[in-house]
Amino acid sequence: QVQVVESGGGLVQAGGSLRLSCTVSGTHFDHVAAAWFRQAPGKEREVVSCISWSGGKTYYTDSVKGRFAIDRDNAKNTLYLQMRDLSPEDTAVYYCAASRSGNWIYDACSETDFPFWGQGTQVTVSS
Repeated sequence: QVQVVESGGGLVQAGGSLRLSCTVSGTHFDHVAAAWFRQAPGKEREVVSCISWSGGKTYYTDSVKGRFAIDRDNAKNTLYLQMRDLSPEDTAVYYCAASRSGNWIYDACSETDFPFWGQGTQVTVSS
């Protein structure tokens, strides 16, 4: 059974930084792609960033390019999201997700590429 557990959320002031972590167990993490998604109040869940099994391919949604960085440590079965220059618009529940495969087909990744999900961690950015 694949388990995905996020941590690192919290309250931060605008302009601040936060680092999310996600541990994945029950699968060969070093063989699968992983991703971060988020859902803001009243909005649909959206992709934030994805990373292939080796880290060689990444995707970022436009609104976070240059501010967020996705990374992974396959030896620790852990996915990271370093977030900086945060704004209130980044307030959301952030979800970690893992794939069954090492990559995704198109340039952009989507929810359909990731069948395994965590419960989410709240990130709140105050103005």
